[in-house]
Amino acid sequence: MKPADQDRPPVFTSEFEPHHGQAVPVAQDVQRVTVNNPGPFTFHGTNTYIVGRKSVCVIDPGPEDDAHFVALMTALEGREVTHIAVSHTHRDHSPLARRLKEKTGAIVVAEGPHRPSRPLFEGEVNPFAESSDTDFMPDIALGNGEAIAGDGWSLTAIHTPGHTANHAAFALDGTGILFSADHVMAWATSIVAPPDGAMGDYMASLERLLEREDRLYLPGHGGPVTEPQSFVRGLRTHRRMRERAILERIGKGDRKIADMVRAIYAGTDPRLHGAAALSVLAHIEDLVDKGLVATDGPPRLTGVFLPT
Repeated sequence: MKPADQDRPPVFTSEFEPHHGQAVPVAQDVQRVTVNNPGPFTFHGTNTYIVGRKSVCVIDPGPEDDAHFVALMTALEGREVTHIAVSHTHRDHSPLARRLKEKTGAIVVAEGPHRPSRPLFEGEVNPFAESSDTDFMPDIALGNGEAIAGDGWSLTAIHTPGHTANHAAFALDGTGILFSADHVMAWATSIVAPPDGAMGDYMASLERLLEREDRLYLPGHGGPVTEPQSFVRGLRTHRRMRERAILERIGKGDRKIADMVRAIYAGTDPRLHGAAALSVLAHIEDLVDKGLVATDGPPRLTGVFLPT
């Protein structure tokens, strides 16, 4: 493997045909049904996956959406749903699990209920509170490396916190396929926004995936990642470059996140600067934990940051 410093940032792709409402085969005994919920954080929509033949598992059933529920039930006709696996508890991934469970009697599995990566600071507001499915509760909480199985398939949970504290990917055992959800996507980097997300956790989760030998990622949004090892190394490089840029801005005298965002994201649509600021905050929290940056209080968007 080449040294990390020689890795290039990932090349993202916007090529993807969602086929909203249709069950599309994407691998042997794997179908994808994409929700018609496009947006800046969902791309063309959330991908739901059906794994198996007669006895199946539904991965990330999606938001509470009538049309998507009908599309899923049509695709599942004549088959038994034994399990519903949820990668994390953002409202575009988990809420439909309740209705699908009521209809099918399937067992719901996930890493655990929704929770922040750290407690809220005094006076802090969680910017993604309304996007979080705080009512979700799995029937079974899967530990890292624990598996569920059905007729002809087995899925192993790979804990990948970072995007959320309870994020998990699912490996389809014996195939080299990993359902990477929102941790690794071909179209864009994952959003890591405190307090739901944590950059230190995200980077550690990338390392966990690099220890594996998966050949294909099927993500929560957009198309497949066909060379996952090099792509994950590229994501790691991208984040390290962003970290260096933040340290450079602090070294040049920037003391507030808004100033850093204007410089680092000068070519980015200003409407996205809010999300960029949360990403910078996540990096700064990680830098504080590493002892490379000091703050005038708990790290927050309005804080003042100094090199140590």
